[in-house]
Amino acid sequence: MTYPVLSCTAIDARDPRALADFYSALLGLHCRPGDDMPPPPAPDDTDWIVLLDAAERRILAVQDKPDLRPSTWPSEEIPMQLHMDFRVPDEQELDVQRERAEDLGARLLMDRSRDPEEPLYVMADPEGHPFCLLVG
Repeated sequence: MTYPVLSCTAIDARDPRALADFYSALLGLHCRPGDDMPPPPAPDDTDWIVLLDAAERRILAVQDKPDLRPSTWPSEEIPMQLHMDFRVPDEQELDVQRERAEDLGARLLMDRSRDPEEPLYVMADPEGHPFCLLVG
């Protein structure tokens, strides 16, 4: 039996370039050829940006969604709709990556960093999508 293979995960954004830049910096990704910022004076009207890893594999895509309403998690008024988990090797790196994420524009939603079972931070990216940084 064969199975489909996930090509990448797409995420909505009011500002696709800014969110692509956030995840590029956070995860060490880069734009697929042709999805880079166009040189001035050309406008950046890109509505679909694919991010690749160092082996040129598709990891994440960001698509234009001007009327996106950010999640209100933990309230369910506007649900998460998408949640990504990013592993780090230990609690020290967990704190380092939380600071990096915040410096890049993320905000802290929940601090469970001292949970002995599963230390983690729930963060929101610049568009409001929740994601976790966790030890694992």
